[in-house]
Amino acid sequence: MNLWQEYKQPTSLGEAIQALSTATGPVMPIAGGTDLLLDLRQGRHSPVHTLVDLTRVAEMAALELKGDGLFIGAAVSVNRIALDPQVRMHAQALVEACNLIAGPQVRNTATLGGNVAHALPAADGTIALTALDAQAEIAGISGSRRMPFTSLFLGPGKSAIKNGEELIVGFHLPLLKKRQASCFKRIMRPQGVALPILNCAVWVEREKDVVKDIHIAVGPGAATPFRATHAEVAMRGQIFNDNSINKTIEAMLEQVQFRTSARRATAEYRRHIVIGLFKETLKAAWNRAELD
Repeated sequence: MNLWQEYKQPTSLGEAIQALSTATGPVMPIAGGTDLLLDLRQGRHSPVHTLVDLTRVAEMAALELKGDGLFIGAAVSVNRIALDPQVRMHAQALVEACNLIAGPQVRNTATLGGNVAHALPAADGTIALTALDAQAEIAGISGSRRMPFTSLFLGPGKSAIKNGEELIVGFHLPLLKKRQASCFKRIMRPQGVALPILNCAVWVEREKDVVKDIHIAVGPGAATPFRATHAEVAMRGQIFNDNSINKTIEAMLEQVQFRTSARRATAEYRRHIVIGLFKETLKAAWNRAELD
């Protein structure tokens, strides 16, 4: 039995949007397809009439400095991101997250856009992009627009992108300045289950021994990718020491909403281990931002 009836390969963003909007029957975009194809074969996805292959769309395959930021196309493979020197320079947390996604063969095919489009609250690439304060570029029939990255998500597995009408073109990341740095770490089961028990990304800017600015993301900390904004407020402007770190952790634990997962961990266990994970991630980012 055929998993789809039509397969289209547009070569421009305009052609891709046209292919989506004029498709006969249910339509899905595809790039890496590492999850979608398995879901179709195993009956976990509703039938699809048309697949629109985005891998030849130049705008979505770009990885380049653009204006005052770094642009990463949604169809760029996870492994390409992990190996790119510009990403390593400006978004170390994203490099570390991409290096932990699945195995080498999957990383060669899977895309960052696919990692994000699943709208999972603990996806590694998603948590890194949340801490890096990325913006998403969205294209539809009416044109393109930018939106805050976290606005892409409505709930677990629920994206704000209109299926069949819009595409995630890519992601815009601010360029790193002096005394700024980021880090991503996660905790997973020893036997190598792909889904993390917990992950954390931190972006920090320091001014001598003071935390000038900070972004903290934890997954899964809520129904959507979680920015620990209360913890950020508690840490921002404070001297970096054990006292300020402990107060930041208290603020995080008051805001975060861990849930119990039968496959991964209980909410109580996550509340326990997030303390050490956050400290380790924060200190690594802080040390990277050390003054010249």
